[in-house]
Amino acid sequence: MVTVTDDLVSYEDALASYDPVMGLEVHVELGTATKMFCGCSTALGAEPNSQTCPTCLGLPGALPVVNATGVESAIKIGLALHCEIAEWCRFARKNYFYPDMPKNFQTSQYDEPIAFNGYLDVQLEDGEVFRVEIERAHMEEDTGKSTHVGGATGRIHGASHSLLDYNRAGIPLIEIVTKPIVGAGERAPEVARAYVAELRELIRALGVSEARMEMGQMRCDVNLSLMPKGAEKFGTRSETKNVNSLRSVERAARFEIQRHAAVLSSGGTIVQETRHFHEDTGSTTSGRVKEEAEDYRYFPEPDLVPVAPSREWVEELRASLPEPPLARRNRLREEWGVTAHDMQSILNAGAIDPIVATIEAGAPADQARKWWMGELARNANETGRALDELPITPAQVARVTELVASGDLNDKLARQVIEGVLAGEGTPDEVVDKRGLKVVSDDSALGAAVDEAIAGNPGVADKIRGGKVAAAGALVGAVMKATRGQADAARVKELILEKLGVEG
Repeated sequence: MVTVTDDLVSYEDALASYDPVMGLEVHVELGTATKMFCGCSTALGAEPNSQTCPTCLGLPGALPVVNATGVESAIKIGLALHCEIAEWCRFARKNYFYPDMPKNFQTSQYDEPIAFNGYLDVQLEDGEVFRVEIERAHMEEDTGKSTHVGGATGRIHGASHSLLDYNRAGIPLIEIVTKPIVGAGERAPEVARAYVAELRELIRALGVSEARMEMGQMRCDVNLSLMPKGAEKFGTRSETKNVNSLRSVERAARFEIQRHAAVLSSGGTIVQETRHFHEDTGSTTSGRVKEEAEDYRYFPEPDLVPVAPSREWVEELRASLPEPPLARRNRLREEWGVTAHDMQSILNAGAIDPIVATIEAGAPADQARKWWMGELARNANETGRALDELPITPAQVARVTELVASGDLNDKLARQVIEGVLAGEGTPDEVVDKRGLKVVSDDSALGAAVDEAIAGNPGVADKIRGGKVAAAGALVGAVMKATRGQADAARVKELILEKLGVEG
């Protein structure tokens, strides 16, 4: 399917005339065992509509109860974002009709969020740090899942019918809303991507969610408007909904800048609306006219008591927070002696935690980086998996580095060992034994292969006797080939020179 795009102006021309203003709303599904207001399981993969009850289906007489772990997670997120934590806040009913919301309202927070007025510092590719101010972080529940069948787009328009699964309805969500992001200029799309990436790292560090965007556990709404250079009043915004990858967040912001500029430059008017992002073209298309807050008829939820976290509890949670991801990366970068660019590559690959765990298991830092960013990253790319999904543990990678350091393996053999572990053949030591991969360093075992290499390459042998020691590399290569890469290359070279009467 090819998506029809709007007329656009070049990105450079758009930024020459207008300043972008962004607002990012990120929804994070919390990793609680049960839903936000009932005891239904949140486990993925269950049969449709098998994890529901009268409460999350909104049946008459069913009363909600707040998930304490959800509240704790919300406070941790707020504290990590340098927010103020409310001493008293309430839930509210956000009223709207849509089939995936079985109660016809969403239990959320409106004018009394649990966390507010914070910030998150994000680092751009060149090392510049940009501060994104946080308006609020509030608790709410997720909707069910609609599957539209019979159309060409997978959306409701053109579908013959829809299927509804309410397993997801009621799963705890935290919505994190930024204040208007101004001053980013041409780097606005980069700032948007960096912010969502840093927020994802923060959420994972807190342990409150896996925040896997490809699985819908973290979704971003990109609000964007333009104002003419020198103006102070914000323009009319559009909201691109449910963008589910870092790359798409950046592309959506860039596209909307170009689209808005084209509309405004031609004398048109921006419509305040929600829009859909299309991965195939990097474009957006109109969804529906955007509602204002009053359209939702918010009012306090009568069936839930207010949430009033004690200051003692808040301070206990503050003391339990892990090292902020940006500070941790800067510390590790210094400890590992890598450049900012290298550290960004490690972050993008999702390799920081595996490398740290491999070092903690005894591997040298450079060797841990080498294997996770080399052989293992290649395998992950080829199989479409994340590094932490590979069937190999940091301890096993550390064992491979130990076998290399001891001389039992060389790099070529080590790659075969890792291949065997990934294939499910056992631990590194078991793979070595099963495949017979240990380095051969015994002189008696190597002597015959060295003699054959010399006899088979008399011209090379004469060059070495004549003082061209570097030519020994060709004979070493012949021995390595004959021994299937298992010979100790350093010892092979020593034997070659000894047999030819040449000092190394």
